[in-house]
Amino acid sequence: MKISFIAHDKKKDEIIEFVKRYKEVFEHHEIYATGTTGRMISEQIGLKVHRFLSGPLGGDQQIGAKIAEGQMDIIIFLRDPLTAQPHEPDVSALVRLCDVHSIPLATNIGSAEVFAKALRSREIVK
Repeated sequence: MKISFIAHDKKKDEIIEFVKRYKEVFEHHEIYATGTTGRMISEQIGLKVHRFLSGPLGGDQQIGAKIAEGQMDIIIFLRDPLTAQPHEPDVSALVRLCDVHSIPLATNIGSAEVFAKALRSREIVK
């Protein structure tokens, strides 16, 4: 599966800890991420990551384009709901594209955990 990771600045540490917990799951999938998040996953966890631009510089839109083209399976986007984001229209567009194309979208650690556990159990079934 093609899985994208995105995290607002205040959620970067949380997404890194999450990916570390499920490294054995994610290493069997194609990983994509926006700029800084992708660099951190690659450097700190050692997973191969296809990196896009930073979110505010167009990375959210690049992932959105992949969704529109049918080239993304799951999005894990840890959003910071308490901080205004200068690229909020891009964030809204990404969420909208996930809804339009029925792409599973986790926007908090609780839903991300559900996705990771489902992927883990799927791996066991194989």
